[in-house]
Amino acid sequence: MIISTIYGFGNVSIAYDQMAYAGMFWYILAGVCFFFPCCLMMAEYGSAFKDAKGGIYSWLAGSIGERLAFIGTFIWLASWVLWLVSSASRLWITLSALLFGHDTTQQWHFWIFNSNQLIGILAILFVLLVTLLSSQGINGITKISSFGGAFMIGMNAIFIIASLVTIIANKGVTAQPIHGISSFIESPNPAFKTPIAIISFVVYAIFAYGGMENLGGVTDSMKNPAKTFPRGLVIGSLLTIGSYVLMILMTGFSVNYNHVIAKSSVNLGNVTYVVFNQLGYQLGVSLGLSHATNIFLGVLFTRMIALAGLMGMLGAMFLLVYSPIKSFIMGANPELWPKKIVTLNKHGMPAYAMWIQAIFVSCIIFLVAFGGSAAASFYQILTDMVNVSTCAPYIFLVGAFPFFQKKDIPHDFVVFKNHFWTNVLVIFVEIIICLGIIFTCIQPIIEHDFQTAFWTAFGPVFFGIVAWIFYNHASKKITK
Repeated sequence: MIISTIYGFGNVSIAYDQMAYAGMFWYILAGVCFFFPCCLMMAEYGSAFKDAKGGIYSWLAGSIGERLAFIGTFIWLASWVLWLVSSASRLWITLSALLFGHDTTQQWHFWIFNSNQLIGILAILFVLLVTLLSSQGINGITKISSFGGAFMIGMNAIFIIASLVTIIANKGVTAQPIHGISSFIESPNPAFKTPIAIISFVVYAIFAYGGMENLGGVTDSMKNPAKTFPRGLVIGSLLTIGSYVLMILMTGFSVNYNHVIAKSSVNLGNVTYVVFNQLGYQLGVSLGLSHATNIFLGVLFTRMIALAGLMGMLGAMFLLVYSPIKSFIMGANPELWPKKIVTLNKHGMPAYAMWIQAIFVSCIIFLVAFGGSAAASFYQILTDMVNVSTCAPYIFLVGAFPFFQKKDIPHDFVVFKNHFWTNVLVIFVEIIICLGIIFTCIQPIIEHDFQTAFWTAFGPVFFGIVAWIFYNHASKKITK
């Protein structure tokens, strides 16, 4: 369950795009120093608040009070809102790869609109359509995400088998050369040469392990969770970390960084399809097949991973357009919200809140798409926005843990028994998260890329300020 909840091949291809083999070290570091301790903390939260319906809002409210819980959960909501922004935009690359066998979106244009602008318009229309259908209770399409998940597991298996066949057929010669230990430390990407840029990659690694808060409640369904969960966590963590490291290494079996990834047509939105296309092509080359067959295999692999991604993305969009916001407004103090926000329609959906979200998402898509960035910068902005927004809530969840311990809330699953060393661990993890976020925001400023810097920090800062103002206003109305 840990692997299926956390692991995603997209994180592998993005790591290879940014750091090549050097990404392996940071994924190991983030796994050991962030993923493993955070999983244990989330498990203790879940065990203590097993009957709470508000998710992480209940965890934070029971630990550090309602005000910070509201702000922290609002920032958590930002990560899902910005995920909608990113996914609605990336969806068209996936569709293009499925239809044409490669990403053609950079050649798309219509009337006066360039590629990014056209994709932005299509993304806005798609968000509005998904919101309309979901608000009317038409969300059966979420079921296809399970098929997409199963298909994606199969594609990972194909990736491993094809990579092994390729490296064996090539007699151990990798497409991306390994020049000693330096290949696992230094990135071939010129954008990741400075210390600040390298440390900022921590955010990518942390994002790869995001979602462990969803594991918090599983301890209550276990027999003897005090022994079973830690053992399962150790095994699951090692397998998850090992999977990321192995897959990054295997990507180098068939994908040469300078000849493939460094091309101007490759960006963070289409790199997964580029990797699978190259794998299929190199598999054919290693087996001595004809040039036409090699191209066919590349296109086939691209379309297969695109189909898996499209099913998963569509299902997730129809689910996440309502699930996070509904969980938040239903779990928080209802007196804080205007009546329209908490009112559910006849389909059990918070339609008013969903449409506010849809308008906000559409505005962000419009501003980013029409900001004048090239395709590479466009998808870099989308990636950094989501990564930072996903990491930010863990500042609250991890930081609240010592206060949670002091509450002495009865719970069966207890791992952290020494308060001093728990505090030391919390400070250590907080430093890792904060440094990664800060350096990710600073790096584009150093490069005078102020547009990327603005959107990278936008999610947590904007949602945090809105949450603080909203809570203060609402709490004053309650006390009157």
